[in-house]
Amino acid sequence: MDKQKEELSYFKLRLLELLEASFPEKLKDKTFINQRSQRAANAYEGAFLAGNPVHECEQIADFILFEGLYFSKFDTIFKIVCEEFGSLMLEDDIRPFSLKMLSRCETIFANYHLVDDFAYSYEFDSLYTELTGAIAIWIEKHGLQ
Repeated sequence: MDKQKEELSYFKLRLLELLEASFPEKLKDKTFINQRSQRAANAYEGAFLAGNPVHECEQIADFILFEGLYFSKFDTIFKIVCEEFGSLMLEDDIRPFSLKMLSRCETIFANYHLVDDFAYSYEFDSLYTELTGAIAIWIEKHGLQ
């Protein structure tokens, strides 16, 4: 039982680390966090008990833990802010500004089918351009507050 709690804590911490860095909008979804980390822990334990090598158990658990979490809206906005507007603001202001823009750009993201490999699709360039324009317009209207 203690071993399972340790594994759960390990998977939960790994998930939280990813969410903090790339999916801050999901950090408040405790049900998602708990269920996903529990499923990963169960998958790891099941794979291990079935005799799989540890690295394969980790791969199986990671597949479940990070499913659907490869394309990040926040990372995309953060990249745009850094590349296109970074010279306009202090480095410490880039992340908070990107977080603000994330909620304001949701309607743009809704127009795209965002799958794990979306960043490598032709549509990504359109999304990048559309987001850049929306952020530029917002800055023009509101400044860098």
